[in-house]
Amino acid sequence: MADVISLGLRDGDALTLAPRSRHVPGEPGMWVLLFGDMTVFAVLFIVYLHARGHNRELFAQSQSALNKNFGAINTLVLLSSSLLIVMAGRAMHSTRWVHLAQRLTLAGAAVGACFVVVKVLEYHEKVAAGITPATNEFFTYYFVLTGLHLAHVLAGLAILLALSRLARTAQPNATRFAFFEGGSCFWHMVDLLWIVIFPLVFLVR
Repeated sequence: MADVISLGLRDGDALTLAPRSRHVPGEPGMWVLLFGDMTVFAVLFIVYLHARGHNRELFAQSQSALNKNFGAINTLVLLSSSLLIVMAGRAMHSTRWVHLAQRLTLAGAAVGACFVVVKVLEYHEKVAAGITPATNEFFTYYFVLTGLHLAHVLAGLAILLALSRLARTAQPNATRFAFFEGGSCFWHMVDLLWIVIFPLVFLVR
């Protein structure tokens, strides 16, 4: 429990400062979803590393066939998109800049959509080279991990479009703030998961 701070003043009076409440963004239900998603991915990461440990040579050879440029571009895309969503959230809480919140949210969604374009190009390159999930164990994990993440990106983009409608209100209330923060947290989780997947699948030897 936060302490109440009293400052001594003249004549024995005291000024009591109200304790600062700790704010958890979003709704509690959203955090249950986020932690559940991260737990599923954590299990997949452990299974992937276990499989890699038993077949290091195959995984290393297969990994060399990946286009790291695609992965690096998508990392920058998601980081840039998340930054725009953070700026949109701050604009939502500012009476001076609230009119920018919707534009920043739509810009974040537009930048995030570039991830899907790059991923489609990456998958097309693999399939054109005859690489599919059935090629070997490494590419099974590659398509499962990146495909599941891509599904989260698509869901996140849909959420961002919904948030842009919330941000359109000139004077959002506490409920709108909570929904906006919760949706933003989901998008940041998508970004965080890719920051783990990219080095794990594309770079780590």
